[in-house]
Amino acid sequence: MMPIQSLSQSLSRQGVARFFQTLRDKYPDPETRLKDLSVEEVGPGREVVILGRRVVNFGSDSFLGLDRDDRVSESLIAGIRRWGSHYGSSRAFTSAGVCVRAEERIARWLGTEAALLFPSVTLANGGVIPALVTKKDVIVADEYAHNSMSEAIRIASSNGTRTFTFKHNDPIDLERALREARPYSHALIAIDGVYSMAGDLPPLEEFQEIADRNDGILYIDDAHGTGVMGANGRGTVAAFPDVMRKSLVIGSLSKGFSCFGAFVGCPLAMLDLLKMRSNTWIFGGPIPPCYMEAICTVLDILESDEYDKLMANLDRNRVLLVERATEQGWHVLGGETPIVSLFVGDEDDTLKAGQYLFQRGFFTQSVTFPAVPFRCGVLRIQVNANHTEAEVLGLTEALGELIAMSATEATAAA
Repeated sequence: MMPIQSLSQSLSRQGVARFFQTLRDKYPDPETRLKDLSVEEVGPGREVVILGRRVVNFGSDSFLGLDRDDRVSESLIAGIRRWGSHYGSSRAFTSAGVCVRAEERIARWLGTEAALLFPSVTLANGGVIPALVTKKDVIVADEYAHNSMSEAIRIASSNGTRTFTFKHNDPIDLERALREARPYSHALIAIDGVYSMAGDLPPLEEFQEIADRNDGILYIDDAHGTGVMGANGRGTVAAFPDVMRKSLVIGSLSKGFSCFGAFVGCPLAMLDLLKMRSNTWIFGGPIPPCYMEAICTVLDILESDEYDKLMANLDRNRVLLVERATEQGWHVLGGETPIVSLFVGDEDDTLKAGQYLFQRGFFTQSVTFPAVPFRCGVLRIQVNANHTEAEVLGLTEALGELIAMSATEATAAA
């Protein structure tokens, strides 16, 4: 056996890989697992073709529907004509002019002194978090902080920074963790602006007060709030100017913006330090310039009166889904954001629920361990502004049938 084959066998018996292999063996039908799928066709609207079946996509985080907006597509095409398909240089040497312009526009829109662009939120977190701390500092993270932050924290830990966790969204436990972490010079407090599995929000003002008392800096991954929370889509932190002024905010350009990349909003004094200390900015490669043109087009939309119309559509769809699901007896997690999770529980039940909805013409994400705690599976539904009312009502009708079937099975078992 060649070493690479031996390595593959060894890895397949470890941890998460072993769990997923067991899942594949138990559910060989891809319509049940609904993972690692290929989309064969897109459109019109939110329709997609998956496994030869035309379904309405409730698994897209293009919350404002701008992936289907002609203005955004046309700006991409114009950007390719002007700049080519790629800009072949590390930004440590040169940047396309449109990249600098996009960073300046994002900072003005966000309300920060500066912004720095990265190819993805994962690369932003992976470079910025280790860059912000030394061996004299500590990182204290919410137990449900996004995986990309957790991986970045491991890098910082390997560099000698001590790390701690606190209970999800719990100010009292955050204070406990900070007490245990002393002594330190600074504490980086890593949280999400919108938690991606349940769609819930952190108590930002309370966390900022705790940070102020404990030499702390909030590091807020607001990827799922960018474009859909706050005034003109400035994110979850936009409603809290004091938090915005004192923290670092990470936003996504591939969700609400429907483009490509991520940004870090920061004080001007921090900008050059991040450029010098963030390995993923230096070595991660640039965002293709055509996407910078599209980002500027999206900012035009967000800063116009049209944004209120897009959000009115999105809120209408979200409220309709949440109200109908609640009336049907679903335990709704979140509901304040376009990410709406319906609690199912058992892994098998969660996968079967996702399969039922898929067969009824609706793609949702059936999320199980290890993305959520064991036996805490959810149907993760992402509402978009360009879902029609009929599509949302159709989904709620299927959800009603699903919960009625579950109740009948429970009665029969009793």
